[in-house]
Amino acid sequence: MALRTAGSVLVVFLWSVAVVLGQDGWSVKYTTQSICVLKGSTVELTCSYTYPSGYTVTTTFWFTKYNAVGPVSLSDDPDYKGRVTYRKDKENEHTLTITDLRESDSATYKFRFTDQTGKWRYTGEPGVTLSVTESGLQVKVTGGHQDKTLTCSTTCTLTDNPTYIWYKNGQHLDESTSPQYKDPVSSNYEDSYSCAVKGHEDLHSPAVCVQGQDCNRVSYTKRTICALKGSSVNISCTYFSLYNITSSLWFSPKQSDSWRDELIPEDLTTDPGYAGRVEFVGEKERGQSTVRITDLREEDSAEYKFIFNTQTSRWGHSFPGTTLTVTDLQVKVTPATEAGKRTLTCITTCTLTDNPTYIWYQNGHKVKEDSSSLDSDSFSDADSYSCAVKGHEDLLSPAECQKCWSVTYTHQSICALKGTTVDISCSYTYPSYHEIKKAFWFTKWSGRDPEDLSSVPGYEGHIEYLGDKESDCTLRITDLRLSDSAGYRFRLITSGEMVAGSPVSLTVSDVVLEMDPTSVSERENVTLRCRTNCTLDPITVYSWYKNGQPIPNNNTSSPVYILFSVSSEDTGRYSCSVEGHEDLPSAEETLTVTYGPKNTSVSVSPSGDIVEGSSVTLTCSSDANPPVDKYTWYKKNVTSPKASGQSYSITNISSEDRGEYYCEASNIKGTETSIPVHI
Repeated sequence: MALRTAGSVLVVFLWSVAVVLGQDGWSVKYTTQSICVLKGSTVELTCSYTYPSGYTVTTTFWFTKYNAVGPVSLSDDPDYKGRVTYRKDKENEHTLTITDLRESDSATYKFRFTDQTGKWRYTGEPGVTLSVTESGLQVKVTGGHQDKTLTCSTTCTLTDNPTYIWYKNGQHLDESTSPQYKDPVSSNYEDSYSCAVKGHEDLHSPAVCVQGQDCNRVSYTKRTICALKGSSVNISCTYFSLYNITSSLWFSPKQSDSWRDELIPEDLTTDPGYAGRVEFVGEKERGQSTVRITDLREEDSAEYKFIFNTQTSRWGHSFPGTTLTVTDLQVKVTPATEAGKRTLTCITTCTLTDNPTYIWYQNGHKVKEDSSSLDSDSFSDADSYSCAVKGHEDLLSPAECQKCWSVTYTHQSICALKGTTVDISCSYTYPSYHEIKKAFWFTKWSGRDPEDLSSVPGYEGHIEYLGDKESDCTLRITDLRLSDSAGYRFRLITSGEMVAGSPVSLTVSDVVLEMDPTSVSERENVTLRCRTNCTLDPITVYSWYKNGQPIPNNNTSSPVYILFSVSSEDTGRYSCSVEGHEDLPSAEETLTVTYGPKNTSVSVSPSGDIVEGSSVTLTCSSDANPPVDKYTWYKKNVTSPKASGQSYSITNISSEDRGEYYCEASNIKGTETSIPVHI
């Protein structure tokens, strides 16, 4: 018997007396009678069975419940949907595996088998009693005001005397076979403690404060999430800080190789692999944060963490985060049993979160809901079958078929730039005794019939069918327009049947530059973000432009370009484009940099020698944004101003006017004084 979690295996050797009950050669032997396991983990229950010679066993299963007919196999029990597998290890040995254990799984499990006649049915008594800890692990704090005793507590005694691991502020502290931490704890108000069982480090207890109710900590709503490729996921946490938080962010340790400093996490929103796919849903109240990742890809499978920074420290980096696993759907055909029965199962690489409802499609039409499997009474080799999860009907599995009808797309959703060309790759199968009459693509129906795109106004010269009459049904759309965003479906009509594939979602986007802020003072930072309304695949390289000219050495795989400590020279019009489509740049955004007067100077007219009794005009010039709104004139060693305005004229000049004159230029950003000129 073994307990398992993702990425680790904890083998539990059970030397308890085997349970053997039987009559006349019929018997079931269980490895153990009872077991206690952690919520969220995986358990295996094993048995062996015997029966008299001359019989053939055709049906084997485990159960906990009965209905009007008899015992209900766990594989048909909706409470265990997607979490149960049976395995025949060797002859007459059978193993039940249950993943993502829940408190409701606590029950007595029994094994049952039936012979080929159906007359002999045998159930092994008394079965195996499984106890799943309610709420997993909990840290209990007891003791006086100063010294506290910590105990890693469960609602039942875990099997096989496990090793407990202790953490302080998320950092590994100690290991012991005792559930009680070895030393009394005298902690300050900042520290939090948590525990785990070795081999199940991903199933931490919640962090608890030792002194008082509040301490620095980060706790995640879900420690593990399994989500469908192409869907969206929300990852949430709660946090608390004893000090003022200066900043916070979400990150994935998996991306540390791309950080500028591998010890300093960087925000997911700046990671090119997540470009345009990450957003903060918002903090409805202080102490809660949620990050949303859209258009999930298999490479998004990773651990995600939240950290917050104070003026003196960073918290959350060492706390265990939420592990996300991204899976696609596949239809698996089980081999035929001795009775000739087969099963179609909608499988994933992990157990989907929130116990989803499965939907089955036959030749693209919905035929069944609720069950993750179809038995051989419900399908035939002449048809194609695919499955989806309710709420994500656009994310169908590839069709499974043999001598059947099918339409299969390389991509179920496509993102493309306005003005470019896209190929919607497609293949199909049909029975060889049929003759193809017509094949076409459509997006809309006209009454009960789909409208062939080639006859729809506006698509002439805009689409091209690249397929053939054998297996290829690829569609090309050129000079994409925003209005081309739609669900595209292929339809095949033969001499005896017609079939249509599920829709391919095409989203056409232009390139948009977002500038934040658009008006700044000198020495402030400006963030430019190049985005599209959908996620381009593969990851693109972005080019940046100022006043229509490329910014040197700034082609980057990141959709974010930051202007640090801007100056007046950074004022201008900015745009961006995607590599390979430089002819399709974004609309320009203008950056305005405000600054106080600079390069303030005085000019004298007329120039040259000045004759007594003549006139002279002094003019003040200055570079400023916004423009100078006040000029003031001074004569050196004279306290009061001589005049105001950009120009200062001295008429009927005399020897008393001899001296050094200068101007002071001012706007809302500052003031600057010119170098004096001698009159």
